[in-house]
Amino acid sequence: MSALNPKIRDWTRRRVWVVGASTGIGAALARTLAARGAWVALSAREPARLAEVQADCPASLCLPMDVTRSGDYAATLAEIVARWGGVDLVVFNAGTYAPLRAWEMKPDSFRDVFGINVFGVTDGVTEVLPRLLDQGGGAVAIVASVAGYAGLPKAIAYGASKAALINFAESLYLDLAPRGIGVHLINPGFVDTPLTRQNDFHMPALITPEQAATEIVDGFARGAFEIHFPGRFTWVMKLLRMLPYRWYFRLVARFAT
Repeated sequence: MSALNPKIRDWTRRRVWVVGASTGIGAALARTLAARGAWVALSAREPARLAEVQADCPASLCLPMDVTRSGDYAATLAEIVARWGGVDLVVFNAGTYAPLRAWEMKPDSFRDVFGINVFGVTDGVTEVLPRLLDQGGGAVAIVASVAGYAGLPKAIAYGASKAALINFAESLYLDLAPRGIGVHLINPGFVDTPLTRQNDFHMPALITPEQAATEIVDGFARGAFEIHFPGRFTWVMKLLRMLPYRWYFRLVARFAT
């Protein structure tokens, strides 16, 4: 079976911009790619944490920015292009999460989550895409979540935002693959990060950020569209979402509430 995207196996001097690189998956991925020879631009809101990651990443750029602030994407991309002449891969990893049940909903809860998780990605893709098209190549990678596969307890805002990203990535692929631009959709299960440590429930198949980074790099090497992990959990979630709602709701209510 042929790959859906160009396979990325040689990272030597490949120009990678990781948005959301200060902690968790983003920081681990930046360190992994830098160790394999990539030039990595690191962006997030906290300069001190970015500096810690940069110390482990040779040939990296530390470019603090806020994905919700107008103009930050344009200014940061301009800096990367000025330094490196272009960009080969942009990983949109910035995101937020807080457990939320239906009776706790407030309008601001959704605006805050969607502002970072959805518009913080779509704004970035909108800014980066003309550069990739002008270059005649490159790729974007969007970090969503298996929480976007189907509704889950405590994820009423977060899950909806990740479902939006999944649909967005699928549409992007259909438009951009014929034009030579790679689109990768990254759907992690539970990863031990500062965000998931808010959870007060058992997280099955929990993995480390470093394990997640390895899964992502392996997915790039396969030219995969969807990179989901760990398989022992994500395949179960994929099967669950295929069930009739009567069965799906019953099973999820039993095991996830």
